Amino acid sequence: MKTLLLSALLLASSLSALTLSEVIEKSLQKNPSLESINARITANTHAIDVSNQFANPELSLTSNSIDSSEPMSQTVLTVKQKIYYYGKRDSKQKVTLAQDELLKEKLSAAKVELVAKIKTEAYTIWDLKELYKIIDRYMLLTKKNIALYESYTSVSDNQHMGIMKAELSLSDLEIQKSKLTSEIYSAYSRLSYLAAFEVKNLDISLDMGKKPNLANYENMLVSNPDLLVKDKELQKESAKIEVADVNNYPDFNLIGGYAYRQNFDNYFNFGLSIALPIYGTEDAQEEEVRAQALVITSEKEDVKIAITSELKVYYAQMLSSYQIYHIVQDNALPQIAHMFELSNSSISTGGDLFKYIDVLFQKLSLEQKSINAVSNYNKANAQISKLAGELK
Repeated sequence: MKTLLLSALLLASSLSALTLSEVIEKSLQKNPSLESINARITANTHAIDVSNQFANPELSLTSNSIDSSEPMSQTVLTVKQKIYYYGKRDSKQKVTLAQDELLKEKLSAAKVELVAKIKTEAYTIWDLKELYKIIDRYMLLTKKNIALYESYTSVSDNQHMGIMKAELSLSDLEIQKSKLTSEIYSAYSRLSYLAAFEVKNLDISLDMGKKPNLANYENMLVSNPDLLVKDKELQKESAKIEVADVNNYPDFNLIGGYAYRQNFDNYFNFGLSIALPIYGTEDAQEEEVRAQALVITSEKEDVKIAITSELKVYYAQMLSSYQIYHIVQDNALPQIAHMFELSNSSISTGGDLFKYIDVLFQKLSLEQKSINAVSNYNKANAQISKLAGELK
């Protein structure tokens, strides 16, 4: 069943195949995880509008139970309005504006993370499909040589062993092909999940790139998403420190009232109230915010160390893949190609099939290593691109 599914994927028309760029573009437009951050950004937009507003006025109506014939009998309507200390509303708005910038930076970081995951899965698909192709090719070649060898009229016991080895090798290839069928199907499922839509066929081609340069990659870390998020968090904490500082200055309450007396003259009253910051609460809150800013500063330094370490790991992976690829392509494959030609010529004249199969599978193993090297090189490069904050 899985073989049929894979065949359907491989035989799909080029019009239905999507490029990696198209998959990334579509996923960035409709991925649910990104939509949730967008929703938080929208919600924070309303918070920005609210943060600079005055507090709602308070309206109260009071009446006492004194007989109306007494001067103290009255019904009073009072209005109270808080007046923030100068600059306090602007300071509060700076916090929400900083939160808006932080959310946008987190959205960008989430996009970078998603793109890296999609690229890694896409490169896995390329890897598996290339391995599938060469196994298919080697199966056809093995079958062809078995048929050629069996065409001889006389087959010795030693030659019969060669045919048995070839048939066992063919079975091993069948097993590998079956596993690859399952892995390709699974990889497409994972890619579809990441992209938030079904990807049935991916049009992708990979090559070995140039030799990696660590210094060039280190210069790219200035745009690391995690560092940029920490910068925005620090900006938010700075705004909160400003609010905490200005909170040491009390707000005022303007009070105005109108007293109604049934049998006596009515009158207005006016007042002013102020909170007295005598218990040190505001100072403690300011110190708390400053301490949190120091925590984020330390976290930022830790992020710098972590991403530098990650970069070196991925650089080492790229360099190793680059070296393996060129060892295989420049040294090993040319050597084994000559051995393969000799064995192939020997087969056509009734030579030892046993030795031919050994050479054939050595060549297959080298080609598989070459494919894996290209895939691993590009996967490591995708992770470095993530560290650099790239979205393509």
